[in-house]
This record gives sequence, C-alpha cells and structure tokens, in this order.
Amino acid sequence: MAYDIVKFLHILAVVFMAAPLYNLIVVHERRRIGKAPLVVDRYFENIIKGAAIRCYVYQFTALITGLLLLPLGGFPWNDLVLNPVLLVKLILLLTLTSLLSIVHFKIQPSIEALLSEVRGEEIPEEIFKQIAPIRLGRTRLATVCLFIVITIVLFGLQVTTRFGLPATAILILLAALFSWRVYRTSVRFGWI
Repeated sequence: MAYDIVKFLHILAVVFMAAPLYNLIVVHERRRIGKAPLVVDRYFENIIKGAAIRCYVYQFTALITGLLLLPLGGFPWNDLVLNPVLLVKLILLLTLTSLLSIVHFKIQPSIEALLSEVRGEEIPEEIFKQIAPIRLGRTRLATVCLFIVITIVLFGLQVTTRFGLPATAILILLAALFSWRVYRTSVRFGWI
C-alpha cells in the first residue's frame, strides 16, 4: 500500500511539472495580444515567474518519491546508478532543476529589472527591444524543459518494463517534434 501511495505522489508530481508546456502557451497568448499596456505584460510575467517555485517543489517531490520507490519497489539503492533507466531519469531531473535555476535566478530577474524601469502604462520601445531577446532565450529553455519532462515520463514508464530501443527512439523523436511544435505554435487544440 505504501508503494502505491508513493508511486501516485511521484506520478502526480511529474504531471504537475508540466509548467513548461503551459508557460509556452502563455508566451503564445502574450504574442497574440501584440503591444499591450504594462499591466497586461506584468500579468503574463507573474504567471511565468510564479511557476518557478511550484516547479522546484514538484521536482523535489519527484526526487524524494522516486528515491522512496526504490526500496518500496524492491530495488536495491545501487540500481539508481546501475539501472540505466533510473540513471537517465535522475540525470534528466537534475538537468531540469538546473535549467529552472537559470530561468529563476538569472533570466527572470533580468526581465523584472527591465520592467521595473518602465514609467507609465506603456513599455518603451528601447526596453521592449532589450526584453525580447531575454524572453526568447527563456522560451527556448522552456522548450528544452518540456522535452525533458516528456522524456522523464517516457523513461518512468520503462523502469519495470522496457519498450525496446526502436519504440523508445520513436517516442523520443515524437517528444522532440511535439516540443518544437509547442515552441513554434500556440497548440490551441492540444495534439491537433
């Protein structure tokens, strides 16, 4: 019973790590508005900025529950390093946390600093031109993070039952294509 509860919490934490997908959707919605008052821009930035702390909590939860699943599932601790699927999952989670840290501690403060210079209700063109490339970098990182989250899910399903190399490769390719599609379009109808 403990194993099932921890497994549920583990899967739920990974599902809640879908912030990169929704942040990319927010970015596309912001672009559709075009030039907007500062209050609208601030609203979208607050959505994206607020996701970082939640993501840290979900990632930490996924790490802790994943570690708890080892002994509860009858796996020895050394499987974390010896089992290639578990090792890949761990490396991807740590990479995801590192990329989130870049966004949270470097990119987002740069955007916030520029927005704090705005006086009035409109973002001046010179500030907008400085923010645009920073936001583009954040969008690209979100795309990579989305791909990593999908890949973590893929490998999570293979901890006990492997899909085989061809199926895994095809699914990783589909994850990359979907991530690229979300980067390029607003995916207004989900998969379609």
